[in-house]
Amino acid sequence: MPTSPMVPDDAWFDLVPLALLEFNEHGRVLRCNPALSVLMGYACPGGGNLADLPSALQRLCGWDAPLALLAQGPEDAPLQAQVSQPRAMAQTVSLRSQVWACAPSGDAPRRFLCAIKEAGACAASTHKPTLAAAPEAPPLPDQAQLLHELSTILESTPAGIAYLRDNTLVRCNRRFERMIGLSPGTMVGQSLDALLASDPRVNQVITRAASELQREGQFENELEIVIPGQTTRWYTLSVRRLGASVSPLEVIAVLSDITRIRAQQAQLEALGRDRDLMFSVSGVGIAFVKDGLIQSANPALSQLVEADPLGLAGRPLVSLYAHENDTQAEPEVMARLRQHGQWRGERALRHPRGRPLWTDMALRLVNPLRPEEGHIVSFVNIDDRHRAEQNLTLQADRTRAILDSVFVGIVTLDQHGIAWMNRSARRMFGGDLADFVGQPLSTVATSDLDHPFRLTDYLDVLEDGQSHTFECQVVGRDGRVFWVVGNAVVTYSGQNLRQTTYALLDIDRRRQAEAQSAEAQATLQRIIEMAPMSIQLVDARQLVLLQANQAASAFMLVEPDAALGRTPEQLYDADRARILRADMQAALDQGQAIHREYALPQKVGQQIWDVNYLPLAREGEASDQLLLVASDVSEQRAAEKARLDAAIAQREMLVKEVHHRIKNNLQGVAGLLQQIAARKPEVASAISEVVGQVQAIAQVYGLQVGAGGPLHLHSVVEAIASSVQRTFGRPIVLELEGTHARDWLLPEAESIPIALSLNELLTNAHKHGHGPQDLRCTLLSQDGGVRIDILSPGLLPEDFSVDRVRGGVSGLGLVRALLPRRSARLTLTQDGEWVRTCVELHPPGIHLLAPPPAVSEGTGQQITLWPQ
Repeated sequence: MPTSPMVPDDAWFDLVPLALLEFNEHGRVLRCNPALSVLMGYACPGGGNLADLPSALQRLCGWDAPLALLAQGPEDAPLQAQVSQPRAMAQTVSLRSQVWACAPSGDAPRRFLCAIKEAGACAASTHKPTLAAAPEAPPLPDQAQLLHELSTILESTPAGIAYLRDNTLVRCNRRFERMIGLSPGTMVGQSLDALLASDPRVNQVITRAASELQREGQFENELEIVIPGQTTRWYTLSVRRLGASVSPLEVIAVLSDITRIRAQQAQLEALGRDRDLMFSVSGVGIAFVKDGLIQSANPALSQLVEADPLGLAGRPLVSLYAHENDTQAEPEVMARLRQHGQWRGERALRHPRGRPLWTDMALRLVNPLRPEEGHIVSFVNIDDRHRAEQNLTLQADRTRAILDSVFVGIVTLDQHGIAWMNRSARRMFGGDLADFVGQPLSTVATSDLDHPFRLTDYLDVLEDGQSHTFECQVVGRDGRVFWVVGNAVVTYSGQNLRQTTYALLDIDRRRQAEAQSAEAQATLQRIIEMAPMSIQLVDARQLVLLQANQAASAFMLVEPDAALGRTPEQLYDADRARILRADMQAALDQGQAIHREYALPQKVGQQIWDVNYLPLAREGEASDQLLLVASDVSEQRAAEKARLDAAIAQREMLVKEVHHRIKNNLQGVAGLLQQIAARKPEVASAISEVVGQVQAIAQVYGLQVGAGGPLHLHSVVEAIASSVQRTFGRPIVLELEGTHARDWLLPEAESIPIALSLNELLTNAHKHGHGPQDLRCTLLSQDGGVRIDILSPGLLPEDFSVDRVRGGVSGLGLVRALLPRRSARLTLTQDGEWVRTCVELHPPGIHLLAPPPAVSEGTGQQITLWPQ
């Protein structure tokens, strides 16, 4: 064992962390180190008497034992004692001491050295100090005796002590070696830098300590040392310089293990934080109650009941309760508290607002062994939760009432089986709720082993709130077998109990409808494939072909399988693709079906295709597909054209015959009228007018004999002028002016009124145009219509106006009645010595003859010629 060096007594005595106290045989305290005051918790001044110190310290020093036994015994046989010392936080620690008797020095009183250390928490000991047995040893000289005493103390102390001279370790105890983590006996004589090189943190502390020792003479710091294979330890390093000389520099280093103190400090700090947190948490009221009366309360409790904190002190605890039955149950609660040491329940507290405040109340005894010392009461505000639970109960009842009114079957299962079913589920299963409560859901399952109601392993992988969807057949109690689609939802209650809710929808009719729909779809597909018309389904966005039947090959001129996925540009030539794309896009833009006819030139004749475009869309959405149905109507169109041509030819032949006979009959009527006028001169003038009108009508029918449809306006004017000229024998000069004078046509419906009007105007010009001059008639073609001017010699009366002429059966009255008002206008003006009668005709009463267009368009049909 390393021996203690010859160093000044005061240095190691003050630095050693072991509590030391030196006294003589008269009980006078010679000296004590600072560690003793820290351990005992009060100051122990030197120069006092042991009799004045606390009894615990007296017992530790063996003052209550016969010190003569220790003085007479060997020096290496210490006196041992153990006592209990109270600490803070209601803890008690055990202190253990050893007392050595020092060798006498002349006539000086015998000295004793007491070393005290903590032995751990335990109950107070009442053992008397005893003298440890040890073998007898011959007395040592004073110096040897002192070295022996110091070595014994150094090896028994829990601190590591080392003596260094100029950074070289001279002496140390084994505890110091173990703290550093080196083998015993290998450190003496080595450099401190070499010893501490393995841990640079400790080396930095030692380097800083050396510099401060030269200035201050002492140094103290805490450091953390990690020893391989062990946990981290915390040490207090205390270094003191010996003497004032720094050459050589002699120091004593003391390492004290404070790991447990650090842990206790951390625990005390955590305990303090927990205590502060407990008393400062908002909404948690805490009170100390003794003998049923509130001794003290924290501010949270006063805020909870809205009462004065000082006014709560001294009030009975039951005065806070709002319900009388809680007050009556208080003796039973106190009995359980004394029996178990704690109690917990819910209490409604009185509140100034009149409505009870629900709290979670907890009681705990301060000292379980002495219930009369009182207990701690805590109140946690659960009023919102309590009322929420009540609302949830009401809401649950309302929810079940609502679920009873839905058409979806709802079944709830707990660990025992079916717990609840709504009305739809009861109707679906053919029974009442009492028939199914506690039964497994598999009671309504079919015999399939993998039925979802029987094989429920899918529920094990579902978390709270997750669902699983399935379809299966269900057998009701009435024997009905039907299909359902369901969702299984797993939820967990507050006690972590799993609850499964099934939502079942009867889809038996839907399954039948799906089967019928699938059958109809297959039938429709067969019909489409066998249809003689071309049927194509086109994507609305890209206009690519999605589906086509076999008959579509004649329209596309390519097999359907090879045409799928292609656009019009990839299937047809440029002109045909452009026309088809434009019509497809027009149908999609309009959102309604359109009809087209296309003429495809062939080597012999043309192939006519009747095509319908139908946009397909869901209700309220844009079209996503386009249906194209095309039929080859070349033969139908050829047959229709042949029938139409035959009908037209027959009609024209009949019309010509009728018109010819009408003309002959009118001319016969005119001849008869002329004979009557010859026999009766008194009515000759009136009959002459009638004859002229009949001749004008006959001229019109004569013109219609050789032509079908509208009549040329210039032919009608020429025929009427010739008829009037022959009737009255007066020349009429007819002129045509304008580029399109011969291109204006007169509809059949307007031909007779216009002819009668011209006949009346020319007859009127002959009657009122006295003189030998010829009558002149001019047909002038203009941009917006035709103007017919008739010039005759004569003068109009003053203030003459055509608008004043009344309608009649002859003359201007007849003309005003016959002329169409929206497309004809009549004016009479004086032009020098001539009277100008002007008739203006405008469309739609007349129209120009135009060449037939290459493309004919209509509202619902269009014929387009595709070039080869």
